Amino acid sequence: MHCLPDFFLYRPIRAWFVLCAILFSCKTTTPSQHQDKVAYSVDELERRTFHFFWDLADKSNFQIPDRYPTLTFSSIAATGFGLSAYIVGAERHYVTRTEAAERTLKTLNALWHMPVGPGKEGISGYHGFYYHFLTLDKTVRYKDVELSSIDTGLLMAGILSSMSYFDGDNVTEKSIHALSDSLYRRVEWDWMLNDSVRLWMGWHPESGFIPSEWRGYNEAMVLLIMAIGSPTHPIPAAAWDKWCSTYTWDTFEGQTCIQFDPLLGHQYSHVWIDFKGIQDTYMKTKGIDYFENSRRATLANRSYCIQNPMHNAGYGEWCWGLTACDGPNSKTMIVNGKQHEFFDYRARGACSYQIVDDGTIAPTGVGGSYPFNPYECETTLKNMWDTYYQNLVGEYGFKDAFNLTYVTSETPQGWFDIDYLGLDQGPIILMIENQRTGLLWNVMKKNPYIVEGLKKAGFQGGWLDE
Repeated sequence: MHCLPDFFLYRPIRAWFVLCAILFSCKTTTPSQHQDKVAYSVDELERRTFHFFWDLADKSNFQIPDRYPTLTFSSIAATGFGLSAYIVGAERHYVTRTEAAERTLKTLNALWHMPVGPGKEGISGYHGFYYHFLTLDKTVRYKDVELSSIDTGLLMAGILSSMSYFDGDNVTEKSIHALSDSLYRRVEWDWMLNDSVRLWMGWHPESGFIPSEWRGYNEAMVLLIMAIGSPTHPIPAAAWDKWCSTYTWDTFEGQTCIQFDPLLGHQYSHVWIDFKGIQDTYMKTKGIDYFENSRRATLANRSYCIQNPMHNAGYGEWCWGLTACDGPNSKTMIVNGKQHEFFDYRARGACSYQIVDDGTIAPTGVGGSYPFNPYECETTLKNMWDTYYQNLVGEYGFKDAFNLTYVTSETPQGWFDIDYLGLDQGPIILMIENQRTGLLWNVMKKNPYIVEGLKKAGFQGGWLDE
């Protein structure tokens, strides 16, 4: 049995287990107050999702909350998605370019001036990396969370998108470029590298590096590309081949591709890198690219939900999407005469070597896959919007997740999350925009560090050779 690293199941921090139990074990949903139904459109979905980041960023430190309306801490990964979302907002005229630039600069300034060092408390980062979650008020380490490589990577991807988009000849945009460059150059990727030429998942000041390393295939592609492309603290290009050596190539639900069960692993790196038409050595041997790989994986995830072997309520051709998300509860119940295990926050998914499925569907699983299968994703998002509008849709677009199989006296219609999650809102707006205009892809094609990282990792062809 191929087991996922701890990160994908629960995230590698003790506080996360405790927090999930507190936040979700007793979390129930009451029907939403009546709201006039607004017709679905991709424009309406993008606009609402953008405002999650624009409206909810802290007014003094400009970091993005991990979730809302339950306020716990800010998420550095969500802040990375937010920085890229501001670019969409400027292009879609939700805000002006000047407003987006000013907000971006304030965010970067806050990140640059956060306290750093080896301490256990009152510190935001170390060696250029940031702690997974930061307190809402002082933006310092939340409880005993880890210094996170992947969450720093997602933050840096957002920062590099700001660097390449805001290229105007004015003081604000020049400052954005310089500060983005400095933040990226400050990350000591080589410090996070282990003797096996793989990146550690994180570090605790109390105990050192987390004994889990990044192995392919998952969402850390963009992390490795940025680490390889660094001009100041690069990791060896050989790290990419080490990464690829752990791939599982197999067939699941009629789709042959690299296996990974949560859809997020097939989405996150594609938010910032256009993998269409470019190939590394591994993909050359398979005759496809990573974009096609994600297209197939998305279809396999959808096909599994259509087959619905666990007989979960609501699953079908226009209701699918298994990925990391909130869940109703961590408990076992009798459903249709059989024991059914439910989870709170967990990475759900389905592939040839592992299935984690408790009946919870996440709209981000669909929205984040939008470019890979536009028709299937658009039709599914519309169906979710139209069918479950009162409980699933709100002022910031789709709430995080729902589970129609989890029926109790408190949730007679099934469970619907009360929260939006920044980590899940980001892929929705950014991947939809990539399908519509290629915005983030085109921005990042101009970034010298992304291009350098791809080339050193052995990618060739397509736009990379032009």
